[in-house]
Amino acid sequence: MESMSRPNSAVVGGGGPNGQHTTERCGHFQMPLHYPRYTKADYESMPEWKLDCLLKQYGLPITGNVDQKRKFAMGAFLWIN
Repeated sequence: MESMSRPNSAVVGGGGPNGQHTTERCGHFQMPLHYPRYTKADYESMPEWKLDCLLKQYGLPITGNVDQKRKFAMGAFLWIN
């Protein structure tokens, strides 16, 4: 049975003198496998650099001050009733 997977790079050009192709990696977002498991207290005490890393990992904006980032992360990741 034949594989149905697609390569992670795009072929650019028709090939070189030895049949080699020039490839260029396309930038893409890959959703992390696990949802973050932080509590509200964790987000409230999380340093800004860690918030930046978390938001970047999930492809979310990392703009604003630290309080805005905390509020955004809590809104995105906490299930508050």
